[in-house]
Amino acid sequence: MSKTVIKVENLSKVYQLGDFGTGTLSRDFERYWMRLRGKEDPFLKIGEVNNRSTKGESDVVWSLKDIDFEIERGDAVGVIGSNGAGKSTLLKILSRITSPTKGSVKIKGRIASLLEVGTGFHAELSGRENIYLNGAILGMRKAEITRRFAEIVDFSGVERYIDTPVKRYSSGMYVRLAFAVAAHLESEILVLDEVLAVGDAEFQKKCLAKMNDVSKGDGRTILFVSHNLPNIMKLCNKGMVLVDGQIMAYESIDGAVQKYTNNKDKEIILEKVVNQYVYFNYIKLCDLKGIFRAEFLHTEPVKIIFKLEIIHLDLPYKIFATVLDRHKNKVFSTEVDIIEDRSIYELIINANFLVRGSYSIHCFIHSPAVKLLSVVEDNFSFNIVDDNSAFALYGPYDYGNVFGNCYWQ
Repeated sequence: MSKTVIKVENLSKVYQLGDFGTGTLSRDFERYWMRLRGKEDPFLKIGEVNNRSTKGESDVVWSLKDIDFEIERGDAVGVIGSNGAGKSTLLKILSRITSPTKGSVKIKGRIASLLEVGTGFHAELSGRENIYLNGAILGMRKAEITRRFAEIVDFSGVERYIDTPVKRYSSGMYVRLAFAVAAHLESEILVLDEVLAVGDAEFQKKCLAKMNDVSKGDGRTILFVSHNLPNIMKLCNKGMVLVDGQIMAYESIDGAVQKYTNNKDKEIILEKVVNQYVYFNYIKLCDLKGIFRAEFLHTEPVKIIFKLEIIHLDLPYKIFATVLDRHKNKVFSTEVDIIEDRSIYELIINANFLVRGSYSIHCFIHSPAVKLLSVVEDNFSFNIVDDNSAFALYGPYDYGNVFGNCYWQ
């Protein structure tokens, strides 16, 4: 028996920019006639790829262009790519919200979609009524929904408001209930598009744990769109990278993230401030696997790679690096001796050290109190995300830059 639950072949989706129509009555009639005969629209052949950063010559763009892939039962697939790459369009087609321009999509099983806050909810109905409505849309019997009702309400944490119309819910309450419904009702495929960013840190962690259980424990299939690479790498076993509506990579999650970040050219190649001694060639921010990252959980180490160009060491030199917080205050400094035959140095910032926030690096090469070379002024940064630490419940409260290496007695 085949394990494939989603099979996509030659899938394309085109959009018309600006006003609809071809501009003349005769061309509109020709388009209508071709559609009646089941033929391809003759005016879509001049369409361009959907590159939002450039002004094209055509008012027709391909949001997706001739993509093919298969997803097996139990796979958790992270769909990653820049804004406008076609991620949301793909999920809308899979969820049958919109239809493809051409190509075919074959799906085995029921799909629960959460593509934006409150997907499928009716604003005038209460939370209780919307749970039953969503279940009915998924093809579930009333008895099945009733059996899972208490579990859904408990997971969502909105029991006090369950009989209140959802139009009075905050965006966070909306997404809590919507995710609880999508995750607990008996669907074989769960589709999520960046909605978890609305929830607080505690709920995001709860959702990721639930999705992990759904995928690995229940054998259900998940498609997850997010710009939060740590979450995607934690949850998914496969990754799909979309670039301008086409699949650049579809493989293991580590390989997909590697290709995505390499494609974005995130290595900082420095201008060669050439001297006759030693200077920085490039600096790269990454995780312990060498994959570029600009965002880390506070429970993950951060690795910074320094590549040097060594010409001649006339004195003992050191790399000196300072980590700055978002206010450009110095958090800590560290240094390492430069050795004649070693050009690559790695700085590891331990897990559970930096608290959430934005940080940057200021570094230079020097011979202490004698000579200063190759200064790099605070030109790259990274973010630390709180992975539900003891302080996460305090919200935006500023509790410093590092977790204290201390104890109470």
